[in-house]
Amino acid sequence: MGYKHLTTDSRCQLYTLQSTGMKQKLIAKHLGVSASTICRELTRNRGQRGYRYKQANAKAVEEEA
Repeated sequence: MGYKHLTTDSRCQLYTLQSTGMKQKLIAKHLGVSASTICRELTRNRGQRGYRYKQANAKAVEEEA
């Protein structure tokens, strides 16, 4: 699997799938990315209230600029 940036849609799907209790490996398979990508995304963007895809996407866009 090659390196891929997560899109807004994939972050939204990650949020939804995680909230249903799906394991990180299955989420990665569903999104077509490596499990380490999911792990890093969740670690970098987890706050007191858990993973928030809108905040994660805003942070990613800011870092690209």
